[in-house]
Amino acid sequence: MNAEIIAVGSELLLGQIVNTNARFLSRQLADLGINVYYHTVVGDNPDRLKSAMEIAQKRADLIIFTGGLGPTKDDLTKDTIAGQLGKQLVLDEEAMKSIELYFEKTNRVMTENNRKQALVIEGSTVLKNDHGMAPGMFLVTGGNKYMLLPGPPSEMEPMFLKYGQNAIAGLSGNKAKIESRVLRFFGIGEAALESEIEDLIDKQSNPTIAPLAGDGEVTLRLTARDDSTGTAQALIDEVEAAIMARVGEHFYGYDETSLMIELTKLLKNRNMTLSAAESLTGGMFQQELTSISGASSLFNGGVVCYSNEAKIELVKVMPETIENHGAVSSECAAELAANIASVTNSDIGISFTGVAGPDSLEGHPAGTVFIGVHIKGLPLHVERLSLSGSRSAIRKRSVKFGCQIIINRLTGTRK
Repeated sequence: MNAEIIAVGSELLLGQIVNTNARFLSRQLADLGINVYYHTVVGDNPDRLKSAMEIAQKRADLIIFTGGLGPTKDDLTKDTIAGQLGKQLVLDEEAMKSIELYFEKTNRVMTENNRKQALVIEGSTVLKNDHGMAPGMFLVTGGNKYMLLPGPPSEMEPMFLKYGQNAIAGLSGNKAKIESRVLRFFGIGEAALESEIEDLIDKQSNPTIAPLAGDGEVTLRLTARDDSTGTAQALIDEVEAAIMARVGEHFYGYDETSLMIELTKLLKNRNMTLSAAESLTGGMFQQELTSISGASSLFNGGVVCYSNEAKIELVKVMPETIENHGAVSSECAAELAANIASVTNSDIGISFTGVAGPDSLEGHPAGTVFIGVHIKGLPLHVERLSLSGSRSAIRKRSVKFGCQIIINRLTGTRK
């Protein structure tokens, strides 16, 4: 089977957003053994969408559309496709109830045009939207297979993974189950990780191994197919064990987790509290921590001490420390971590100081970062990092390294 992905939205052509949906779907279809030969992007224009659809019908077995399923006038995907296929749009009662419930919960008045999102092409299999309002659709007619998915990646990706891929897998009557697992790694680059498992990737067939890098992390999606869910999981277990034997020291979690989520789990399990003193990161660590439900049980408080005066007045860093060693130093990071833990009566204190760039500071180049970690009962620890990338990337990666350092110190792994 070969496929074509058609993304609908003038904002894509104007360069206002990037078509990440096509990249995601291409990776997923490759795991299913489906070749993607064409990516097409078309604006919010019914005539041009019809033309793109006619071309795709001649060269693809499976055509996947993303975008244009919303309530506004420029959301025309399903109307245009239904017209081309000679089919009607009908109301899906389950989708309608879900939309009504959303407006009830948010105490908002539902406008009439929102009913449009519950309309589906007659005869299609409805793909439930667990993260939004507009459902997706899948249908087979006239020798082609069609799938319609919402445009927002936060809705499209989980819909495809939970409902779409199994609909596609059953096209040939193959009842094989598809099981996927995501392994998350930090502290190792994509190239370095791939070189460690290159032979496993080269001989992959079932399960498949799909690497993806982003935000200083590397993920591996393992996907297996078998008539038995248990057997598919066992196949994934075997490949995972081989991978972990080589790069397991950099592994931190599965699927839709993050370093901060894993850190909060660990602190809750150990009934430990945390505080933070942030200079370089400007409160990013605390912001990410407090975005997680239940953080109040483990986060005692923190300080954004960007200036030297704030470090001295609020976190009680000795003036001589900054005079003799500078604010960007292991000595300053150590005092910040120990003092913030003491001031807030926390089991753990973490500090961030450094140079985000683009200019150097105190003789240190951009990317120089000191992270201090004070943990009750353990020696005070300061780690110096030399990071590359933009100012934003350096700050984001510093937060992740901070999480990793605490996890490693508490669990006794690596440093």
